[in-house]
Amino acid sequence: MPATEESSAGARGAPSGDAPAPFPATQPLPRLVHPALLASVFVIATSGLVYELITGTLASYVLGDSVTQFSFVIGLYLFAMGIGSYLSQYIESRLLERFVEIELGVALVGGLSAPMLFRVYTALGAFRALLYSLVLLIGVLVGLEIPLLIRLLNFSLDLKRLVARVLTLDYIGALAASLLFPSLLLPRLGIHHTSLFFGMLNAAVALTSTFLFPLDRAVVVRLRALCLIVIAGLGVAFALVSRFVERAEALYFGAPIVYAAQSPYQRIVVTKSPRTTRLFLNGNLQFSSDDEHRYHEVLVHPAVAALGREPRRALILGGGDGLAARELLRYPSVEQILLVDLDDAVTSAFRDLPLAADLNQGSLRDPRVAVRNEDAFKYLEESTESFDLAIVDFPDPGNYAIGKLYTDAFYHLLRQRLSVRGLAVVQATSPHYARESFWCVVATLEAAGFKTAPLHVYVPSFGEWGFILAGGEGLSAPGTLRIDPSRLRYLDSSGLPELFRFPRDLGRVEAPINRLNDQKLVSVYTREWAEWTR
Repeated sequence: MPATEESSAGARGAPSGDAPAPFPATQPLPRLVHPALLASVFVIATSGLVYELITGTLASYVLGDSVTQFSFVIGLYLFAMGIGSYLSQYIESRLLERFVEIELGVALVGGLSAPMLFRVYTALGAFRALLYSLVLLIGVLVGLEIPLLIRLLNFSLDLKRLVARVLTLDYIGALAASLLFPSLLLPRLGIHHTSLFFGMLNAAVALTSTFLFPLDRAVVVRLRALCLIVIAGLGVAFALVSRFVERAEALYFGAPIVYAAQSPYQRIVVTKSPRTTRLFLNGNLQFSSDDEHRYHEVLVHPAVAALGREPRRALILGGGDGLAARELLRYPSVEQILLVDLDDAVTSAFRDLPLAADLNQGSLRDPRVAVRNEDAFKYLEESTESFDLAIVDFPDPGNYAIGKLYTDAFYHLLRQRLSVRGLAVVQATSPHYARESFWCVVATLEAAGFKTAPLHVYVPSFGEWGFILAGGEGLSAPGTLRIDPSRLRYLDSSGLPELFRFPRDLGRVEAPINRLNDQKLVSVYTREWAEWTR
């Protein structure tokens, strides 16, 4: 009876001590064993990094501060891989069986990681506990795989060539994952289908491995049956996960979903109830149709009033929903609006989706509005255009990717795009829930050479919310609107001065300047909002 892979000691099958050789010296090995197992290394490396990117992405979506979350996930994953590699030395027999079983474990845990995390986030809580448990478990299992593969391949190559080839394929697989995930997998498959697809790949590697070495018939039957069950189970989950996500999201958002999409940057969800339409990005509410007019009227019209003249050319940075553009288009003097928003999935939805276009009154289809989908920082660096008015409407600075758009460096670039006596208005989070953060944005604008006039408004969906007018030496709070108040739903000239008055509990506090090299605002903002959610 041919020997199985009880031990892989010794190069090219040469036994070491009394340990049996993995295969009899007289038995020729299948020619495809070596390349097939090396291909397995590539799949293992790619899938392992994909699972790491999936958990890191979900952590940044849910917990914010992508730098912190990715740093912690990567560090924990590598640490767990080290534990797995260390533990591999205690697997001394039945290497191929153990390898197949471990591979199936990776397939199940990694493949189901995104749906499990999503389910916990939308229904059960304890997201962090599950997240870090999954990262640890996947890391340990992946750490076990490569040492076992090296020992299985040790009969066919000398150690020097073996380690070189295995590690080369390992690193190439990691590169493939890092390139494919943001450019193809996330935007095309989505995060749930991606995790399940790679789970099936891992299970396929396990199944293929059972054909490469001689094993007892009973063992072969058991392993192949397990592989087929796992592949079938993940395949069913792959087919049904869209329905699962839709139902879970509908439960989480509390209203029927009329549009959902995954872009390379974020999860976009639009819900519609009998009373209101809402936009969510990565689960965070961006606006509610029953009170967004308060936000957008205060964002736009006091700035136009403070400008002191009719605006002709306006720049909107962010604002891909077209609602700020809607307010600007109320002024007949406006000749051109350039809207720069990173995510074309958002601007396309609010241009083409009838429900969304109704909300912005077709502003993104207006011939006076030009849309450019690119990074706002990059646009300001490269642009030579000049504008009378700039409306800066970015999400809150909950991570460093967005935090750079609140730095003095960004505001220096913004000043260069404003014409003489030009003016900007900046969305600046809540002066109530994130008081220091709000005044940090004020201090940062002033450090960039702007004169500022902060203002605030109560928006029921968000609470007290703040904005900042930023201009030259002549900037002052306006006393009257430049638009007929009957065209607006909330704002009028009599209430305009009150927007610029800050009560004592919202008043200015000492706050740092947010610079590109440290981005202190992100940590301040994260801390302040965390205090309100405890």
